Amino acid sequence: MIDRPPLKLYLAAPRGFCAGVDRAIRIVEMALEKWGAPVYVRHEIVHNRYVVDGLRAKGAVFVEELSECPDDRPVVFSAHGVPKAVPAEAARREMIAVDATCPLVTKVHNEAGRHHANGLQLIFIGHEGHPETVGTMGQLPPGEVLLVETPADVAGLVVRDEAKLAFATQTTLSVDDTAAIVEALRARFPLITGPGHKDICYATTNRQAAVKAIAPKIDALLVVGAPNSSNSRRLVEVGAAAGCGYAQLVQRAADIDWRALDGIGALGVTAGASAPEVLINEVIDAVRARFDVAVELVETAIEDIEFKVPRVLREEARA
Repeated sequence: MIDRPPLKLYLAAPRGFCAGVDRAIRIVEMALEKWGAPVYVRHEIVHNRYVVDGLRAKGAVFVEELSECPDDRPVVFSAHGVPKAVPAEAARREMIAVDATCPLVTKVHNEAGRHHANGLQLIFIGHEGHPETVGTMGQLPPGEVLLVETPADVAGLVVRDEAKLAFATQTTLSVDDTAAIVEALRARFPLITGPGHKDICYATTNRQAAVKAIAPKIDALLVVGAPNSSNSRRLVEVGAAAGCGYAQLVQRAADIDWRALDGIGALGVTAGASAPEVLINEVIDAVRARFDVAVELVETAIEDIEFKVPRVLREEARA
């Protein structure tokens, strides 16, 4: 029998699925139960290949644009949200459309609409090309939303009226990085209006806080999540910034770079908000196969939020 080196494994909590992701997946599953296959989904419902493949096996068809969907089959809009033009086009084509946008993203969309109605130009803190950024910027007419990604971007902004500005943020950003951008915005535009409550969602904030709690204790951090998952990538960055020696994003256990874990004594494990627990357990099992593991749960918050699915699906469930 080969002796396995000892390893302390700090398991971050909260981790993995958030309420918005859980809701979005349930919406696709319930749509398949109600209308049968195929149900079309515009963009990945959440950023996780395992989840998407599982729904595809049940009859979901994932497309990038509404033009790829037939008129006579239901279409679900992903948790990241869509520009206003998308549901408008679905309505024009008289399609059955079910909106799985996370309610916290919808809150940002509504804020953008209120600012526009009040005559304010919106500055959006987000990542260019990310579906949530595209969806939020698409809530307002062209030119009404200016995008910034870093504090340096703030200096180059050309605004219509410095006295009539508001800002909003992508929900999956680094809390610390966003704070630096907001500070730069307020320094340059003292009259800028901010959200009544922080736009970064509770799940993103909680997962980052848990990583910060374990980072000083560990030599390396594994984040279970997809490379196109913004909140998962931020966890890697937060872990590295908080002092852990090495941080790696892995989709599955097979992706782990074991050479980077040679000689470590303490490992942290967490997961982005779109990563299911089964993949987290897969990673832990792979670590157990190579190390004599002692697990310690580090829980920094308890999440008990649940979001309702759209009424059209709830009515069918009651029937």
